[in-house]
Amino acid sequence: MSDTFKIDFATPALPETGDLVVCVRDDLALGALASGILGEAAGVVAKAAGAERFKGRIRSVIKVPAPAGLAVDRLVIVGLGGEKDVKDFDWVSLGGVIAAAIAGREATLIAEFPGLDANVDRIADLTLGARLRAYRFDRYKTKRKGDENGDKDDKQDEKGGRLTIALPEPQAVKKAAKRREGLAEGVILARDLVNEPANTLGPVEFADHAAALEKLGVEVEILDEKRLAKIGMRALLGVAQGSERPARVAIMRWNGGKKGDKPLAFLGKGVVFDTGGISIKPSGSMEDMKGDMAGAACVVGLMHALAARKAKANVVGMIGLVENMPDGRAQRPGDIVETLSGQTVEIINTDAEGRLVLADLLTYAQKEYEPRFMVNLATLTGAVLVALGVEHAGLFSNDDELAARIASAGEATGEKVWRMPLGKAYDKLIDSKFADMKNTGGRHAGAITAAQFLQRFVVDTPWVHLDVAGTAMASPSTDVNRSWGSGYGVRLLDRLVADHYET
Repeated sequence: MSDTFKIDFATPALPETGDLVVCVRDDLALGALASGILGEAAGVVAKAAGAERFKGRIRSVIKVPAPAGLAVDRLVIVGLGGEKDVKDFDWVSLGGVIAAAIAGREATLIAEFPGLDANVDRIADLTLGARLRAYRFDRYKTKRKGDENGDKDDKQDEKGGRLTIALPEPQAVKKAAKRREGLAEGVILARDLVNEPANTLGPVEFADHAAALEKLGVEVEILDEKRLAKIGMRALLGVAQGSERPARVAIMRWNGGKKGDKPLAFLGKGVVFDTGGISIKPSGSMEDMKGDMAGAACVVGLMHALAARKAKANVVGMIGLVENMPDGRAQRPGDIVETLSGQTVEIINTDAEGRLVLADLLTYAQKEYEPRFMVNLATLTGAVLVALGVEHAGLFSNDDELAARIASAGEATGEKVWRMPLGKAYDKLIDSKFADMKNTGGRHAGAITAAQFLQRFVVDTPWVHLDVAGTAMASPSTDVNRSWGSGYGVRLLDRLVADHYET
């Protein structure tokens, strides 16, 4: 976890301890501020670059002992690249590179970036990247990596560290960075939830994490099994009935917009562990199914981020929390269940369970809140991995404007989406001989038929389904994430709200 990583702000001065971080372009020239602070020692940059064959390429780093006359421990030099790298420069990634370079030590960054327009918001974005890269999920490790005796050297502990950002007017950046801090906390919360083992994070415990958002001013309601049965969420309860752990639905409301404005609705699949039920999965990699609640984790993290920065929008987050187990009470292939909408579903495969959870949530959200739009997130299908790999989430929508806005937010944050088709021909694949529909359309177009299933529970509301099976867990390492659980979707949807829906 990154709770021991600190970021401070100060006016420029030569630090008396720790690392000193400076940035250079591919010409290796220091800016005026860094040159003034280093004084005669400024020449060490060119000398070190020659020795290390360092050319200032973007995101490249060298670390050299401090020159004579400087009290710091090391000089860390970070490359910004050349003219070709200026367009669409990724400041969040730069923060991640710097956090990795200091490896949990104490360091001072001279916030001078030759050739780049380093305004307040961009330096604040750098702090976001640094916080995200500093994250570690190691609460269950009794020994640190490289330390067989379990002893801890705070200075070398990658989990901790302190970064002081030195610039002429630190207060403005400090204020902007505070907004990013809440966003980072939301991403980290989502990562923590996805990384947590299922034996400690069941539906009840997950709901408790949602309830903890009340301290930020979020209104939270937890629906237990008795209440869910009374409401009529039979599809959701059908998934849960094979587990000893009772189902929960958590409803989180942030009322930061104008009174009476329709809320934005974000819904998440929260299958805390998915064995597949009676249609049991193969044993290989089944341990990864602790992450089958990444959609719900994103929604909780998003609600934290919005509340922490006091977003000027009315937002409702809903998560359906169940465990899918093959008990004697579990639903069977061939069973027919009536959903909250009144539509009936023939269960073909009990491992196609997440769509049953979301079906009832979609119906409830529309009836209770009449939202301006709905976005649901789910690690729904392995088929989306076949189609898109791990670089993009699959996006399905009935609304072109909403889909385009999410795609734009994805480009801005690096949490990319790719729009996939919907259509009547695909919809026919889930028609059932015995019920209104069946819960899977077979092997072909599996991600699409899953989306078609969900669309049957959407009435007239603009809607987007994000299939995050390839991006929310076991995704590739990046400059800002080395965690198995990525926290995907929090930054994406926070950006969507900020860009288009705040009053």
